[in-house]
Amino acid sequence: MKKLIPAYVRVPVIFFAVFGAMEYFIDSGDRPAFIKFPMVAVFLFVFLFLLIAIEITMSAVDNITYQLMTEEQKQKLENVTSISFKEKAWFKNLMESLTKSVPLESEDQLLLEHDYDGIKELDNNLPPWWVYLFYACILFGVVYMVRYEVLGADNQEMELKKEVAQAKIDIAEYMKTAPDLMDEKTVVLLTEPADLAAGKEIFTTNCVACHRADAGGQIGPNLTDNHWILGGGIKNLFHTITNGGRDGKGMIAWKGTLKPKEIQHVASYVLSLQGSNPKDPKAPDGEIWVDENAPKTDATVTLKTDSTPIKK
Repeated sequence: MKKLIPAYVRVPVIFFAVFGAMEYFIDSGDRPAFIKFPMVAVFLFVFLFLLIAIEITMSAVDNITYQLMTEEQKQKLENVTSISFKEKAWFKNLMESLTKSVPLESEDQLLLEHDYDGIKELDNNLPPWWVYLFYACILFGVVYMVRYEVLGADNQEMELKKEVAQAKIDIAEYMKTAPDLMDEKTVVLLTEPADLAAGKEIFTTNCVACHRADAGGQIGPNLTDNHWILGGGIKNLFHTITNGGRDGKGMIAWKGTLKPKEIQHVASYVLSLQGSNPKDPKAPDGEIWVDENAPKTDATVTLKTDSTPIKK
C-alpha cells in the first residue's frame, strides 16, 4: 500500500532523531555518548534492529491484507492511493482557508472594468496569512517604537557594551578564585601556616640548589634581605618565578614546571623569610625595594636613609 513517507526515509529519520536526543541529554564530556558508554551503542543497535523489523512486519501485514481483499476493494484502494495529496479534500480545504482563493470557474465574478490590451484585473481578496502578518508587523512596530524611542530601552550596541563590561567583572572575580588562572595582577600574599608549609616544601625541592636551604644565597641572590634585582613583593616575585630572571644569567622560568598556585605558595614562603638573618649570607644584589602601597612609617624612612653610602 502506498504511504506518504517511504520506509527508507522514515527509518533513518526516527533513528537519527533518537540518536541526537541521546547525545544531547547524556553528559559524555568531549567524547560521543555511544563511544564513552558502550550500553548506549548497544541500545542504538537494538533500536535500529527493531525499527527495521517493525517496518518489515508492517509491510508483510499490508501485503497479506491486500491479498485478502476482493477485486472491488482492491480497485477502490488503488483509486484512493493514486490521488495526489494536492487533490485531496483536506489539502484543498487548507489552501482555501489560507488563501481565500476563488475557483477558476467563478473568476468572472471578480473581473474589474480595467482592461489593457486584453489584460483584465481580478478583485481577489488578500490572503489571510498575509493580512495577519501585516497586522503583526504593525503591532511589532508600535511596541518597538514605544520601548526604544519613548521609554529609552537599551539598543543592541548598549546591550553589547554592558554585557562585555559584566563579562570582564565576572572574569576578574573568577580569576581571584581560580588557582590555575592566577597571574601577577591577581595574586595575593598567603600567610596561613599550611600555605607557608606547602611553599617551603616546593622551595626545598626546587630552590635550595641556588639559594641554600635558609635562602641566604649561593649561586642565586640572598632572599632574606630587602635588596631585589627585579623588585620585591608578592606580585613582582610571582612574575619573576613565573617568567624567569634576567636574560642569560638569571633564574629559569618555572611556569612550565610549577602551577600558578604552587608559585604563589613558594613566593609567599620566600617573603616570610624576610629579615631571618641566615648565617654567612651572600652580599646584597640589586636595589632596596619598598612597597609603595604600604603605609609610610619611621622604619621605612630610616631604611631609605641607611641605604645611602657614606663617603669618607
